[in-house]
Amino acid sequence: MNVNIKMLSNDPEEIKRVQKFLFDMIKLEFGYDYVPEWHQDIVKMDEYYIDPKRNAFFVAYSEDGDIIGTIGIRAYDKDFKQFRHLYSKETTSSIWRLFVDRRYRRCGLASKMFSVAENFGKENGYSNIYLHTHHTYKGAFQFWAKMGFVTTLDEGDELETIHMEKYIKKLKISPQASVLTYAIKI
Repeated sequence: MNVNIKMLSNDPEEIKRVQKFLFDMIKLEFGYDYVPEWHQDIVKMDEYYIDPKRNAFFVAYSEDGDIIGTIGIRAYDKDFKQFRHLYSKETTSSIWRLFVDRRYRRCGLASKMFSVAENFGKENGYSNIYLHTHHTYKGAFQFWAKMGFVTTLDEGDELETIHMEKYIKKLKISPQASVLTYAIKI
């Protein structure tokens, strides 16, 4: 199966399709509908993901053009007191809204979606990526750990919130004498 991953543009009809997918996934996965204080980025996708140059939202499409996955990356914009000394919008990106349609799970799509977002972060000068998830979301913690994230704070609260981060490694790759040989300087 061929999957096409594209950056979301400011096409009102496509934004509506993505919003519907996101709210359907939230209802399916978490059992609740729109919550204004939690979902402003979905309602105002242009302000959060499309207009800012260092932010993006990626959408995976099936061969038939159906939306089957999403992920957003944007400059860190939270104000958690415990992270004020660690993160800034200049150096830290954050991951949002990684969802994969249940029919397309366990085939590497989420990993590929994250890879696309991480590469976008590298290209836009971020040095690390922040996210938070919850122990109650089946498989989420394990997935993010597999992607190279480490726990910075496990709040132990009723939502079982876990804050995680990953440093983005920037590699300088220089071609050598042979086209097939590359030297990597870390």
